[in-house]
Amino acid sequence: MQKTTFIRQNVFPILAAFIWGTAFVAQSVSTEFVQPFTFNAARFFVAFVFTLGLAVLFRARRKRDFGEQAKPRPHYRRELLLSGLCCGAALTLGNNLQQKGLETTTSGKAGFITALYIVIVPILGIFLKKRVGKEVWASVALAVVGLYFLCIREGFAIAEGDFFMFLCSLCFSAHILMIDHFTEKVDGVELSCAQFLVAAVFSAVGMLAAEQPSWEALQACVWPILYVGVFSSGVAYTLQILAQRDSNPTVVSLLLSLEAVFAVLAGALLLGDRMNGREYFGCGLMLTAVILAQIPWGAGKALPAREPDRSAVFPAEESGQTPARED
Repeated sequence: MQKTTFIRQNVFPILAAFIWGTAFVAQSVSTEFVQPFTFNAARFFVAFVFTLGLAVLFRARRKRDFGEQAKPRPHYRRELLLSGLCCGAALTLGNNLQQKGLETTTSGKAGFITALYIVIVPILGIFLKKRVGKEVWASVALAVVGLYFLCIREGFAIAEGDFFMFLCSLCFSAHILMIDHFTEKVDGVELSCAQFLVAAVFSAVGMLAAEQPSWEALQACVWPILYVGVFSSGVAYTLQILAQRDSNPTVVSLLLSLEAVFAVLAGALLLGDRMNGREYFGCGLMLTAVILAQIPWGAGKALPAREPDRSAVFPAEESGQTPARED
């Protein structure tokens, strides 16, 4: 495996997981100042501006190197619009549910419940006619037990924030499956930019309809918004898209789930969050479940990475043609 391929398929998702995990701290702090739609409208606008700059830069470099041969295939804009709408809608729902949940739960618990997408994704794959092995169902059962110890309190009461986090995990599961589908059709950075624009618009509509935003509140948490907007959104989601483009989704998803570990560590170090022994035991069971769900027991080895089909995006890059000019 080439060095650059190894970095993209392994280092990228770990970096994304680290950024997402530490971002739970910034998101938790912001709940004291702004409501969910307001926060996400601001963060996704920042992310859109950031990735738009990257997309323009990369498109200009591609045109410089390949000239007219670097033009996208026909119908590319329609595919980009469709992918941006689908991924942006899932991103909007997931992040607003997550931000709402952080109002009443700790960043550590939020990180672990969010990581349930690693179990939910193969279950949703059933509806896409993908086979699910017995080990996945065993992981689901183990995750349910872990959720019980982590979230269920006396009287079988589930905190409101925990419920929102579970719904958020469902949305992120759908987002992962959509990314897996669309990365073969459109450029990763441009897809990232498009989904952020859609998410910013949808969140802004929700903000105007259900909240009372103020400049004072936004200014009070400007640094958390900038961190989450640039790093958690602009950088981490783009790293996710680039890592999933032609990788084994099993391995990438497992690496992304490390955000739960980073979330607990960041919450303990920066916010002083503490969980009791019962909750830590639940976290351990859930982490075990998400790992077991990704081990190919029957195959004996990881599934091979898919071969990229970039010819559907920028044909000159896959045709082996010489660039129009040398650097």
